[in-house]
Amino acid sequence: MERRFIEESFPIKEISVESNSEKSARHGHPALLHVWWARRPLAASRSTNYSSLISAEKIKSKNEKEFIINFSKWKNSLNLEYIETARKNILKNNDGKRPKILDPFAGGGSIPLEALRLNCDTYANDYNPVAVLILKCTTEFPQKFSSYYSSTSLKKEKILLEKGENHLLKEFDKWQQWVFDQSKKEIGKYFFEDNLTSKVGTYWAHVIPCQNPSCKLKIPLLKQFWLDKKRSISLCPKIKNNDIEFTIVGEGYESIPDKHNPSKGTISEQVVATCPLCEFRHDRKIIHKLFQEEKVEEKIIAIVLVDNKKNRKKFRVTNNQDVKDFEDAQIILKEKQMSLLKKWGIDPIPYELTPEGNGSGAERAFSLRNYNLNHWGDIFNKRQQLSIIVLIDKVRDAHDLMIKNGYQKESALILTTYLAFIIDRIVAYNCKLCKWVSDGGFVAYPFSISGLSFIFDYFESNPFSGSSGSWKSAVDWIKRTISFLSDSSQYSATITNSSATSLSYEGDFFDAVFTDPPYYDNYPYSYLSDFFYVWLKRSVGHHYPELFVTPLTPKSNEIVLYGNKEGGWESGKIFFENMLSKSFSEIYRVLKNEGIAIVVYAHKSAEGWETLIKSLLNAGLVVTAAWPIHTERQSRPRSNKSAALASSIYMICKKQKKEQIGFYRDIKKELKEYLKNKLEQLWVEGILGADFFISAIGSAIEVFGKYERVVDDSDNPVSVSKLLEDTREIVTNYAINKVIKGEFSEEISQMTRFYILWRWAYGEVKVPFDDALKMAQSVGINIEHEWNKGFIIKEKEFIRVLGPDERNQNKIEDSHDLIDILHNALLLWKKEKRETVDKFLEEKRYKNSEVFKRVAQAISESLPLESTEKKWLDGFLTGFKSDNTQGTNQSKLF
Repeated sequence: MERRFIEESFPIKEISVESNSEKSARHGHPALLHVWWARRPLAASRSTNYSSLISAEKIKSKNEKEFIINFSKWKNSLNLEYIETARKNILKNNDGKRPKILDPFAGGGSIPLEALRLNCDTYANDYNPVAVLILKCTTEFPQKFSSYYSSTSLKKEKILLEKGENHLLKEFDKWQQWVFDQSKKEIGKYFFEDNLTSKVGTYWAHVIPCQNPSCKLKIPLLKQFWLDKKRSISLCPKIKNNDIEFTIVGEGYESIPDKHNPSKGTISEQVVATCPLCEFRHDRKIIHKLFQEEKVEEKIIAIVLVDNKKNRKKFRVTNNQDVKDFEDAQIILKEKQMSLLKKWGIDPIPYELTPEGNGSGAERAFSLRNYNLNHWGDIFNKRQQLSIIVLIDKVRDAHDLMIKNGYQKESALILTTYLAFIIDRIVAYNCKLCKWVSDGGFVAYPFSISGLSFIFDYFESNPFSGSSGSWKSAVDWIKRTISFLSDSSQYSATITNSSATSLSYEGDFFDAVFTDPPYYDNYPYSYLSDFFYVWLKRSVGHHYPELFVTPLTPKSNEIVLYGNKEGGWESGKIFFENMLSKSFSEIYRVLKNEGIAIVVYAHKSAEGWETLIKSLLNAGLVVTAAWPIHTERQSRPRSNKSAALASSIYMICKKQKKEQIGFYRDIKKELKEYLKNKLEQLWVEGILGADFFISAIGSAIEVFGKYERVVDDSDNPVSVSKLLEDTREIVTNYAINKVIKGEFSEEISQMTRFYILWRWAYGEVKVPFDDALKMAQSVGINIEHEWNKGFIIKEKEFIRVLGPDERNQNKIEDSHDLIDILHNALLLWKKEKRETVDKFLEEKRYKNSEVFKRVAQAISESLPLESTEKKWLDGFLTGFKSDNTQGTNQSKLF
């Protein structure tokens, strides 16, 4: 069977750089069209698509690897020279035919879009209706109507219009302006300031009554008081008549009082609100109870403006007119709601239920119900509700007017769908979960993590301004994206809406299947997308009845691990495993015998990986190569709190015959030898820490996945868990030798080895118990015997490793373990003279010890610059001398 380029070689480091830099692309990137979660970078999708469709013979060409790197760059996305070269090479490799490509979990559409760019015959499927609409607007509509249609009907014509003219874009711009003008005419008066300044939006806070019976102060819940941190402008609270009033202080306003600390608000990160008057502490339970008993008010705190002459943001505290504008909008809302209910036949305000949250699976990432946000409409204030339903009404009217004016049904539907996507950007940036970012002076939408979290002080954008969160801002982003997508291909994709477990294609149909399946319990796609589904149902749902037949997005056959299924976590886990296996079996069925499949996976837990591997093996797919690509920014919000991965593993699979049986004693030898070379390559490519362990698993599958059955000498089947356990042991020994430079690794105790590896792999974050357990096993310790005794701490279902600054010196002063001695030495160094530290190390026989120094260096270089432990280690090592002076040149570990 022909080997493909990607099976033999792939520029990991360079594609990783391009994948990360692409995330800052702001002009036309498909991610800006509509929110979707865990999108694959275009750079990675383009390069893996291409290198999977050309022969390994190309490796002989020195220029081919360089071509792939350059072709992956964002700036070359529309470079015809690169695109035409890639298309010709693919056709040459496929007997002159366009290869048929399928993505059964297409989501946001990165993979099928790049297949289209290569002129492949592309098919994209997803179970989620919101994803299907995104796919249509990304890989079907722009390509279908980009260059060949008249401006009046958008009907496809045989003659090419003037070069550069994009009538889809032209018509979209015309109708978005119509919707904007009509909406502004109806409700604009509730949002505007005057001719000199434009109102960007309104800063709100939730207000609770102090629960001290003798106080009753009304406490606005703000985590901080900054309005513009760069210009040192903030709110300043003053207590007056059982209430708190605000003034604005800082540059251009009143002077900042001496004792005023804008970084410290009335509520902490731990959800504890302290009364500024009586200092009564309100913990999380009290606050939740007040919300659920509807004893919490909302209050306008400040108005954010733009000076039209200076184009600079200004601030002012609220006045009576602001309150009146909002109250008037509430009155109009009631009238509008009743009229639209009659007109549409559905309540314009979505009262479908929000996620319950709490569970142990992917659905756990929601806190809305704790704050009485039980319905999707509840997360929008009354004026936000009014603006959204008026905009939707005008979009529906626009569609009717298009049909009346002679537009074809398909053309009107496409334009209306893009108009609905403007509203989706409005709802994403204009709800009670949106935060005012004082560092940059903009509003942040609520999907920065894989859930929806409540915030106590929120920002209401003005949809009729030109600032972030407005209609104009949304239109600008979508126009750029339409323009980019229109030039991607002359072909459009075939979009289907079904479960990946039952694809509507005959067997041996596709030349390749490239996909990014759900990651175990990482993303609750259906619950997240309900945020948009409820509004899309009202804006365009009647045009797509097959997609919007259910009250909320379908969840019964969604391949995500949810703990809220009947039978709890274990039942959810079995369901996920079965469904993933079925989907991979479908991939096997529809893939041609000589075809190739790429499966992308990025879950950080060993349990998630075991599930994936079992599913692949059960389906009969054989992994022939695996490459880790850095697809996540390490500065993303979760990185500092939990062990998030930076890499995704791209596993290349074939539908080839497996060897009947493999004896584990032989496989283990083969695994050691194969991983030796593979791990060296990963190390050289800069794959480190947790990503290194996960990448090694991908490589290990290449070895034991070749066999139908793996058995021990007694003919008993060897489990995937056992295979992964031995893989982890091989990787652990390799990593510790690399980190400690090899020659000293045998002198280090098991607990010290564990500590070094932990800092190298996870830094200072907490890690799920299962992963901590497996790392401990790989160095020969039983973590259950060690937690809460020394530096290993169990916190619910997580394990955390304490640094020296968190340890009790009295409990470790008699320990003879190297890591405890190092921590004790650091604690002594922090408060005593160097002579005291030297005496202590001499007693422990580690004075001037090279191995002691090497361990300290290894830990230091694994930690971020802001780490307290790193600062202590670096300060301590400055005055440390070792017996081996050669070690001076080996202080850098990588």
